[in-house]
Amino acid sequence: MPSFRFVVPDGAGSGRLDKFVADSCDGMNRSKLKSGLSSLLLNGKPSKLSAKVRPGDVVEFGWEDSVPDNIEPEDIPLKVIYEDDDVTVVDKAQGMVTHPAGGNWTGTLVSALLFRWGRGTIEDVSGGGAERLRPGIVHRLDKDTSGVIITARNRASEEWLHAQFSDHRLLRKEYVAICTGCPPSRAGRIDSWIARDPGDRKKFRAVPAGGSGRSALTLYQCVAVYTCGGETYSLFRVRIKTGRTHQIRVHLKSIGCPVLGDPLYGKAPGSRSTFRSATLMLHARMLGIRLPGARVPSEFRADYPVRFRKVMKVLHERFRKN
Repeated sequence: MPSFRFVVPDGAGSGRLDKFVADSCDGMNRSKLKSGLSSLLLNGKPSKLSAKVRPGDVVEFGWEDSVPDNIEPEDIPLKVIYEDDDVTVVDKAQGMVTHPAGGNWTGTLVSALLFRWGRGTIEDVSGGGAERLRPGIVHRLDKDTSGVIITARNRASEEWLHAQFSDHRLLRKEYVAICTGCPPSRAGRIDSWIARDPGDRKKFRAVPAGGSGRSALTLYQCVAVYTCGGETYSLFRVRIKTGRTHQIRVHLKSIGCPVLGDPLYGKAPGSRSTFRSATLMLHARMLGIRLPGARVPSEFRADYPVRFRKVMKVLHERFRKN
């Protein structure tokens, strides 16, 4: 992995860290920097790209790969829930990345949509920088989270949908999750902030309000608890009022119920665990949103995926339901 080290020279003045790096590297821009960034230190401490730098500051960062010149359409099957001239609503499969980013330039939802929409290349999309890599994407799901995602087919629709995702009071998003453990109460709200884990930039953690985190609100209902031979699993229905990265995964872990099959936040399964081979058991079940020009919201639902049905079958057959 390439790594770089710069010292901000005398007379450079103060400014954003990402702008300084982009100006210091030939062929670099802030979009490329963000997409390929793997680590970032300012004077030896973890930092954000938005941090201010001053003369004498030492910037060190790792950068995995560059943004390709173009993203090509790919003939990837999609499970389309709804489509009109303005939007395409998809039941995203587990394992599919929403849009191109560092290390994931092919096989994305964007490439599949470009093919479906009949666009020759991503260059057909207006806009530059990061926008060029995610045409029509107004929200995202983690790679291993399946379920409902809505995309915009034109610029006007993109702006309409963006306005709603900017104010989550206008949205209704419901997920289902199978988790390890039992929550302290059958229903509740998790109102802790979320911040990047300073020890691992791939992870986030729940933190007290303020500081470097961002506010996040999750409402949950524990539908059922299953127990057998020292193993406990819970079925959750979750609604989020904000849209932070890894929000549900981090918040459920914070109440002692990490999502089953979560490689980042979950518990390592024991040798006798019933679900040793489980993948992330988190699914975006429903999205309620107003379509472009509509006065009332529409609801879109994604059926339970096969992996959920298999786990639920075992829970019903072998475990005691509480």
